[in-house]
Amino acid sequence: MLEKLRKQVDKNLAAFMDRIKTDYKLHLVNPILYESIREFSLRKGKRIRPLLLILSYKGYCPPEKKIAPSLYYASTCIELLHNFMLIHDDIIDRSHLRRGKPTLHILLGKIVKTKEQEKLGYDLGIIAGDIVYALAIDAFLAIQEAPERKERALKYFIQTAAFTAMGEFIDTVYGVEKIENVTEKDVFLNYTLKTARYTFDCPLVTGAILAGAPEKDIKKLSQLGILVGQAFQIQDDIIGIFDTQKNIGKSILSDLSESKKTLLVCHAYKHLRGKKKKEFLHYFEKPRKTYNDLVAVRKIFIQSGSLRYCMDQVQGRVEQTLHLLEQLHMRKKYQQVIKAAVTNLFKHGQRIAEQYNIP
Repeated sequence: MLEKLRKQVDKNLAAFMDRIKTDYKLHLVNPILYESIREFSLRKGKRIRPLLLILSYKGYCPPEKKIAPSLYYASTCIELLHNFMLIHDDIIDRSHLRRGKPTLHILLGKIVKTKEQEKLGYDLGIIAGDIVYALAIDAFLAIQEAPERKERALKYFIQTAAFTAMGEFIDTVYGVEKIENVTEKDVFLNYTLKTARYTFDCPLVTGAILAGAPEKDIKKLSQLGILVGQAFQIQDDIIGIFDTQKNIGKSILSDLSESKKTLLVCHAYKHLRGKKKKEFLHYFEKPRKTYNDLVAVRKIFIQSGSLRYCMDQVQGRVEQTLHLLEQLHMRKKYQQVIKAAVTNLFKHGQRIAEQYNIP
């Protein structure tokens, strides 16, 4: 079912990109603007967000209800919201790769020759991101549902965009904050706002609201979404340090170069003592990191128990997520598919645990 739905999402995302050419005429402003947004949006991805929206909606719809084709079209709203976040995030992080290809601001920076090519790319990337956010709301409006449900779901969708921006704000502040001033509680707040809310909470809750799910289930879906979202971000931080560039589609030095205050980092800083802590700070605070620095930091994360701790945090949250999922009054067929999708998301982390002998 997941693969079939993913193909539907991809098909409708491509159809939406074709329609905006007519409705918005971006290509008349500049052909590269339209083609870059289209290419970036259609890059291969998991499509987990629109899939969760569809599964949640179908899970709470009565079995006899005929699902309107507009559901698949509208589900692309959450993928476009994701792209909007990625575009701006790549600018903030000064990233050059996304999904194994140039970031959008790199593509747009080639529109005209200028002495400030890099600045042009950043400026145009911010503008293009704003356009993609507008397109996300446009896609959402395609859903055919009761007006009061649609309005409530749209408000939740818009709130999610605001909360995610707050998470980005916190993340940017923490990027320059001294490591001793960032606590584990701060890290989890960042994970909740920047990742969990729009990746899991929003699609699950939005789908359920649109289908008319019970209020108790909507609250549990939100709790579930936050838990799995936090676990997903912890795993992503682990992958960013312990995996390869080929697998993650961006520079393997990206997270370390940005000196991100992740759970791995905060745990290591809190538990390391004396020379070991000084050694860690030496690598972490270096202005320019090398691959050898990354290897050294990996070793420190393993020896300090930080990798094991983070793996345990992921596992605990996944278990809580699956427990909450079983309590929902969702149709079992879709409940099981969501369970399979969630479980599949964490296979990457399990492979890393096996590679580094973390039980």
